Amino acid sequence: MTTTDILALAEELGFSHAGPLNTGALRFLPEVRDMCAADRCHNYGKCWTCPPHCGSLEEISARAAAFPTGILVQSTGQMEDDFDVECMLDTERLQKERFQALVERLRGEGVRFLPMASGACSVCKTCSCPDAPCRFPEKAIPSMEAYGLVVSQVCEQSGLPYYYGPKTITYTSCILLEL
Repeated sequence: MTTTDILALAEELGFSHAGPLNTGALRFLPEVRDMCAADRCHNYGKCWTCPPHCGSLEEISARAAAFPTGILVQSTGQMEDDFDVECMLDTERLQKERFQALVERLRGEGVRFLPMASGACSVCKTCSCPDAPCRFPEKAIPSMEAYGLVVSQVCEQSGLPYYYGPKTITYTSCILLEL
């Protein structure tokens, strides 16, 4: 598969937007991890795909360095107003479903890749962390933020918008590729 093939697959799967990833834009920042440590989402130390369990920034950076190219995929929802929580949740769900389908297709094609999802893992209602191993390691994917990335900067430096106008919500994921 080529990057063009994978972008076409992303379109087929229903992503609102997809484009090449500028791997030079990947800066794994301790400041982002510090936001995770503030535990506003209540997952810090309680989820296998969140810090500190998803690996140190050094480990993540070394892992990512093995992949010379990648793509960004996005799902954008049109909200009725700025507080349209139903649209936010529905768009997030669609992004996660589409991304999981893309990951499964790439696995089936034998592509070597490193996925980074949007938001916290939601495969299990309650994560087994830290008491037992992850129940679904093939489905559990750390987020771009968990890896220390500022998603808006990655999008901007890759030539893909992060913001699509008033009353929109966009979720972004990426896949690093070895093609």
